[in-house]
Amino acid sequence: MSEENETASQRKTDPAPENWEREALREIALAGVKERRAARRWGIFFKTLGFLYLFFLLFMFMDGMSARDAERKGSHTALVDVQGIISEGSAASADLVVSSLTAAFENSRTRAVIIRINSPGGSPVQAGYINDAIGHLRKEHPDIPVYAVIADVGASGGYYVAAAADEIYADKASIVGSIGVRLDSFGFDEAIERLGIERRLLTAGGNKGLMDPFLPVKEEERAHLQVMLDGIHNQFVETVKAGRGDRLADDPDIFTGLVWTGEQSLELGLVDGLGSASYVAREVVGEPRIVDFTRKQDLFSRLAEGFGVSLLRVVEQWGQGNLR
Repeated sequence: MSEENETASQRKTDPAPENWEREALREIALAGVKERRAARRWGIFFKTLGFLYLFFLLFMFMDGMSARDAERKGSHTALVDVQGIISEGSAASADLVVSSLTAAFENSRTRAVIIRINSPGGSPVQAGYINDAIGHLRKEHPDIPVYAVIADVGASGGYYVAAAADEIYADKASIVGSIGVRLDSFGFDEAIERLGIERRLLTAGGNKGLMDPFLPVKEEERAHLQVMLDGIHNQFVETVKAGRGDRLADDPDIFTGLVWTGEQSLELGLVDGLGSASYVAREVVGEPRIVDFTRKQDLFSRLAEGFGVSLLRVVEQWGQGNLR
């Protein structure tokens, strides 16, 4: 009886031959599905990589196509954008703007150059480089007039650039001016004193801790910085006077850092007329066909900048959502 019971027990625990076959087929089928999924994922990856590569090539081709196209299709009004903060490494850096202007002036079909400005300013050095380059190109190409067109904002360094043009145009609601210089900082010296925090700063050079936000401002430091700012401001004022000449109204407020609308700026002589880039090309230059010569940042910089802007927008929206 024990042998019979053992045999019956084995029948209950051991799977039937057909069950083994079913499990084996199932494992083979699952392995095939996994392999197809992996192959599909790699296929999608390589297709995406190829698409991005083709997009990059197309982007690089389109980036310079308008300038090449300008040579083939006849005369035109050249356009160069100065958008955003004027600083090194930005879309409105002197390197990009000056190279764009040079290409526009050197094109044999260019009848006039429009510098379209939408900038609150930035580095006085970068704006000065652009202003000097415009003056140099105007001397090299005296038959090509230069017009600055202010869009939303042409303030501070943005107006510094505009002042080099033969004429300046703006919209009646544009923000124009801000002919001044500023230096921003914060002071936390009283705050850390109340909190019982000791500031430890070692320097080699008596003024190396200049404008340290955790130390009180020394009067001699303030005076030194004020002289420096006044000097840069005087350079700005002289540049605007040289560019605008007797078109400027005799109003001392012009150089105090105030801003005006385009309509007010026309009365003050800061601009010569009201109109957009297309208006200037059509009505002033007499050549309505516009070719954009604006050089762009490299693709990586633009993607990084776009990611940064998107991230800031997400943070801003999140903050607004929390404040509601």
